[in-house]
Amino acid sequence: MGDTEVSRARVPAIPEGKGFNRPPLLPVPLGKLPAGSIKPAGWLRKQLLLMCQGMTGRLEELSDFLKPDNGWLCGREEGWEEQPYWLRGFYSLAVLTGNKDLLKKANRWIEAVISSQQEDGYFGPANLKNIKGKNGREMCDLWPHMVMFDALTTHYERTGDERVVSLMERFFDFCTALPEEKFIPRPDANFEIFGWKPYVQYDRAGDMLPHLYWLYNKTGQTGLLQLGTRFYQHLKPPEGEWLDYHVVNFTQRFRYPGNYYLQSCFPPHRKAPEYWYRQHLLTWGQQPGGIFGADERIRPGFTDPRQGFETCGLVEFNKSFYILGRITGETIYADRCEAITLNHFPAAQTPDLKALHYLTASNQPQLDAGEQHDYYNKGRQICYSPWIYRCCQHNVAMGWPYYAENLWQSSADKGLVAWLYAACEVTARVGREKAPVKIFEETAYPFSKEVKLTVESLQKIRFPIYLRVPNWCEHFSLSINDEPVSVQARPGFYLRVERNWTSGDRIVISMEMKPSLTIWPRTGSVTVNRGPLSYSLRIGERWQKCGGTEDWPEWEVFPTTPWNYALVVKDWDNLSWLRVEEAKTIPEQPWTVEASPVMIRATGRRLLGWKLEKETVPPLPTSPVSSCQPEEELTLIPSGCARLRISCFPVVDR
Repeated sequence: MGDTEVSRARVPAIPEGKGFNRPPLLPVPLGKLPAGSIKPAGWLRKQLLLMCQGMTGRLEELSDFLKPDNGWLCGREEGWEEQPYWLRGFYSLAVLTGNKDLLKKANRWIEAVISSQQEDGYFGPANLKNIKGKNGREMCDLWPHMVMFDALTTHYERTGDERVVSLMERFFDFCTALPEEKFIPRPDANFEIFGWKPYVQYDRAGDMLPHLYWLYNKTGQTGLLQLGTRFYQHLKPPEGEWLDYHVVNFTQRFRYPGNYYLQSCFPPHRKAPEYWYRQHLLTWGQQPGGIFGADERIRPGFTDPRQGFETCGLVEFNKSFYILGRITGETIYADRCEAITLNHFPAAQTPDLKALHYLTASNQPQLDAGEQHDYYNKGRQICYSPWIYRCCQHNVAMGWPYYAENLWQSSADKGLVAWLYAACEVTARVGREKAPVKIFEETAYPFSKEVKLTVESLQKIRFPIYLRVPNWCEHFSLSINDEPVSVQARPGFYLRVERNWTSGDRIVISMEMKPSLTIWPRTGSVTVNRGPLSYSLRIGERWQKCGGTEDWPEWEVFPTTPWNYALVVKDWDNLSWLRVEEAKTIPEQPWTVEASPVMIRATGRRLLGWKLEKETVPPLPTSPVSSCQPEEELTLIPSGCARLRISCFPVVDR
C-alpha cells in the first residue's frame, strides 16, 4: 500500500537514545498521555457521566472524611488516605468530562493541599507529621502523600502548575532529612500503641517510586534516586512463601520490583512482578477475570470462586497494570486491565453508580445485608451502600477515569498506541515534527469485534500507530482506507502501522470473538468466555432497600430465578452448541442484566443439593457431577452485566 509499513512488534520500539526516562533510569517504550488528551465516548462516557451525578461526584455530601474541617483542607480534624483516594479519581473525572462544577471543587482541594506546605517541606494533615506513642517514640506517616501525588501530578499535566514541582522538591527534601526512627519504621512490640494505620506505609512504600522518578525526569536531581532506594529498602519483605496475604497490599506490592528495576537495572527485579502474580493467581485465582479469592486476606483452603475480591483491589490492580504496561510495553497488562474492569468492576457498583459493595465474587447468587458470610471480615460486605465501605467508598473514584486515561499511550518512537479499546477521541503531538493529530475511535467493544480509527490532521504527518492484538484473539484483520492489508498478527503482539497519514485516513480492525471455555482444574468447573468477556448465568434480580436514605439508599439483591445449574458440555472441541446472540444497538448503560448487549445460549441441569448455606453459595462440587433433572436452556450474559452471578459452572457427567 504505497508508503505504508506494517510490521509485528512484541513491544513498541525504543529508538537509540530515546525513551521516556532521563538516564540513568532505564528507557521505557510507553508514556502516559497528559490529562485531557483523551475524551471518552459511547458507553464509557456514560459511566463517567453517571459518576458525576452518583456517589463519586457527590461524595462530599456523604463522607464524613470529606468534611471541610479535615486535615487535607487545612482543617483541625485528621486526614489520611480517604481524601486523596477520592481526589485523584475525582480530579480525573472532572477533566475527562469537562464538568465545570467538579473542576471548581477539585481545584479548591488542590489549592488547599499546596497551601498546606510548611517551612520544612512537609505538607498535608498535621496529625500525620509526628505520630507519638505512649513511650515517646515518634514516626511520620508518608503513605497518604503517596496517594495525593497522583492528584497533584494530574493537576500538573493539565495546567503546568510549577507549584507542584516545587512542593514535591521540598517535600522530598523533608523525607530525606527524616531520621531512621521516623522513616517508615517496622512494627514492633509498640505496634498497638500507634494503631495499624501508620504501618500501612511499611507495606506500600514502593508507591512513592513513580513520583520520585516523575520528578527526577523533570529536574535531574540525583538525590531523588537515592531517596528512591531508601523507600525501596524500607519495604516489608514477603510473608514467608507469599508476598502478602492482604489483597490490596498484594495488588500494589507485586509491581514494586518492576518499578525499582528502572533504577536498579537488576534483571531479577524485572522478573519478580510476574513471578509473584503467577504464584498468587495459580493458587487463589480459580475464577475468571483476573481476580482471586481474598475476602480482604487470602486464607489456606479458601480458593473457591465464592470468595470475594475487594473493590479497592480492583482499581489498585489496574493501576499496577498501567504502570507495568508502560515499563515493559507488553500487551498482557492491557489484557489484564480489560479482564478486571469489564468482568468485575461494573458489578461492584449499582447501575446508577450511587452505591457499591466491598466484595465481588464470580459465584455470588445473592447480595444480602447479612453479617455472617464465610468471609475473612464479618459485618456487611456484599449489599450495596454509598455509606459504609470506608476505603472503597473513596478509592472507587479511580476506576473508570483511570481506565479512560489509559485507552491510548504515547510510544517512544513518537507514535500512538491503541492500548485499550473503547470509543473515544485522542489528541497528541506525534512524529519528528511533533505535529498535532487527532484520532477518532468508534467501537462498541467489548461487545463488538470491530474498531474504526479516523485520523484528523492539519498536515500530512508520518508516525506509527500500534494496534494491540489481545491474547484471546486468534484472527485479527486490518484494512486502511477500505483496502485490506495482509498481516501476520499474533496474540500478545502489536501491529505497527507507519505511513504518511493524511486527514481522513481510516483504519478498521476486526477481532474475531469466538466462544471458548476456561477449565479450572482444581474443581473441574468451567467458565464460558467470548473475546475479553467471561459470561455468567442470567439470574433474575429483586432489589430491596435495606437502609440509607431516600436519595441515597442501600440495597440487597435477591434471585428470582434458579441459579444452581451445572453446564452440559456437549462437545469439548467443537463449541458450536454455544449460540451467540448480539443486540443490534448498544445501550448507553449496557452493564445491567436487562440491557446486556450479548447473550450466549447453553444447556444445563439443576443441582438441587447445591443451595445456599448461611446465605452463602457453597463451594463448587467437584466435576463431573450427576443430575437427574431435565436439561434446560440457559442464558449467559457478560459477568460485568450480572450483579447476581454464577460464572464458574460444575460440569454434568454425561
